[in-house]
Amino acid sequence: MGGLNKKEYVPVSNNVVINWIDERLPIFTMLDKEYGRFPTPKNFSYFWNFGAIAMMILIIMIVSGIFLAMNYVPHTDHAFNSVERIMRDVNYGWLIRYIHANGASMFFVAVYIHIFRGLYYGSYKKPRELLWMLGVVILLLMMATAFMGYVLPWGQMSFWGATVITNLFSAIPIVGDGIVTWLWGGFSVDNPTLNRFYALHFLMPFVIFAVVFLHVWALHVTGSNNPSGIEPKTKIDTVPFHPYYTVKDSFGAVVFLAFFAFFVFYSPNILGHPDNYIPADPLVTPAHIVPEWYFLPFYAILRAVPDIALFGYTIMSAKLAGVLAMFGSIGVLFFIPWLDTSPVRSTVFRPSYKPFMYLLVVSFLLLGVAGAKPADDLLWLVIGRLSASYYFFHFLVIMPLLGSIEKTPKLPDSIHAYYQEKKESKKKLLSLLAIMAVALSFALPASKAKAAGASIDIPKQEWSFNGPLGTFDRPSLQRGFVVYQQVCAACHGLDFIAYRNLTEIGLTELQAKAIAAQYMVQDGPDDEGEMFERVAKLSDRFVNPYPNEKAARYANNGAYPVDLSLITKARPQGSDRLYALLTGYVEAPADVVLGPNMHYNKYYSGHQIAMPAPLAEGMVAYDDGTEATVEQMAKDVTHFLTWTAEPKMEERKRMGFKVMIFLIVFAGILYASKKKIWKDVE
Repeated sequence: MGGLNKKEYVPVSNNVVINWIDERLPIFTMLDKEYGRFPTPKNFSYFWNFGAIAMMILIIMIVSGIFLAMNYVPHTDHAFNSVERIMRDVNYGWLIRYIHANGASMFFVAVYIHIFRGLYYGSYKKPRELLWMLGVVILLLMMATAFMGYVLPWGQMSFWGATVITNLFSAIPIVGDGIVTWLWGGFSVDNPTLNRFYALHFLMPFVIFAVVFLHVWALHVTGSNNPSGIEPKTKIDTVPFHPYYTVKDSFGAVVFLAFFAFFVFYSPNILGHPDNYIPADPLVTPAHIVPEWYFLPFYAILRAVPDIALFGYTIMSAKLAGVLAMFGSIGVLFFIPWLDTSPVRSTVFRPSYKPFMYLLVVSFLLLGVAGAKPADDLLWLVIGRLSASYYFFHFLVIMPLLGSIEKTPKLPDSIHAYYQEKKESKKKLLSLLAIMAVALSFALPASKAKAAGASIDIPKQEWSFNGPLGTFDRPSLQRGFVVYQQVCAACHGLDFIAYRNLTEIGLTELQAKAIAAQYMVQDGPDDEGEMFERVAKLSDRFVNPYPNEKAARYANNGAYPVDLSLITKARPQGSDRLYALLTGYVEAPADVVLGPNMHYNKYYSGHQIAMPAPLAEGMVAYDDGTEATVEQMAKDVTHFLTWTAEPKMEERKRMGFKVMIFLIVFAGILYASKKKIWKDVE
């Protein structure tokens, strides 16, 4: 028998090694076909960049997650501490963690814009129905992954968020309680829950990557939609993907990376919740439990639904109805290709539908803000219900009804004709930045709402560490350490600071050793198997004033003096709030009756606090001769405790400055390259 006929191999490159590999495994031929010569509509706007941006962020999340997993301990006794160890002791651990934590928000920003672009330009219509549905599957997988990842730091909001969200399944009749027990791995959120969430959180990004592969495969089968919604007719309607869209996507990706980098280096915690810097405590419920900002619209829908009654009888509880509405708000996206009855794809050519599309965006943003507000805020409850109602009304009524009756203008004859009319200008770059600003304006009100707490006006202070180039004031840090050591250390520990860290605030190694030598620590076992005490060394953590929590409560009339390592990150408005608390002790107004052993503080929530005023004039002596007023001591100790919460702040800002300069210059080079490559496209 003769051998099979084999096509003669056509070299794909001038490189011998590449051709040798490609002849045996034609990966480079495939890449050239699918990303080199692949014909792409030439009228893509910058909104089309967000698919590539989302892919880039996914890869960043996977890589950073792998490095975090190497140092994370999935155990309820150690999870919180292991995260702080990553932040403080692992080389560039703070950078990896901030990239990963803020990367989740950036991923959702990119994907939400990607989804709304698809909705606006009709990218779900035939023949791209399966492409759209795979995108919705990716969104669901992202939500599951993000939720499980939010639990892993094992802070207060992590624990209670997991408790509240998993408890929603108990609303399902008959099997609900069993599902909750199965999810928990027991009868409460505990170590089995944390372990399985950790395992699934590590696995899910690879599942997402697999579905993204199918999503891209489907895209290359059907081809991309475009702003006109018209299919390419001739070769003049398209350009090869490379180099035209590789350079354009690269420019958009670098601009987005600068946006991302701003959060990582200058506002790494603004999108998070301060309560997550407090270790999880099943006995203390936060005053206001909210999920991360990217879940807030769906959380608002969950809370918006009241009990459903018929003839005075409740036929469905608000909890079950809310759960169904929340999942329905995502489930409805699967059916959009069939709900939209319009023969026209792009909203650009649907003037009657365009205002409703803008109203959908506004309602979604309002749902995000409403989800961050307390459940008893009646105004935002009404706004949330109206926005949720419109969300469903848009998809279930407006789309099918308006699509069948609206009159649309004549479509352009071709993509080329549309491109000539709408040839890109610098305004498209501004539209990209504007949509990012919209996404940010959606996130920030939610973040501020979560941080608001009580409606007490906390005065802002001037700090040397404020601003992108701010640094710690070393003399103030050293004075603050004196205040901590002589005033605060009797009750409050610094569990995440080692004595060697004192060299970072300007003390010499000999001074740090002398301070450590004042304390004894338990060590062992020795050769005989016995525990023993020794003098503390530089490598030891600060010795806690109490051996355990019960001893601490017993010594403080039942109150537990919190660890101060993270106090400025674990409170809204951080440093300003701590300074206000320390200086806010005044005589109680005549109409206020204080409880037993309580003290009046004008900046404390409820104004009654168990801790007496810790500072008094002249209670410490500063070596540099600074007068020890209450305000000065409060300023110095707050400065010191801000450093204990974020000892890598200066390094973070220095690196951020270099990264931002690099990204801005690189973006300029890419933009110039893009202009040169695209200048001959007609």
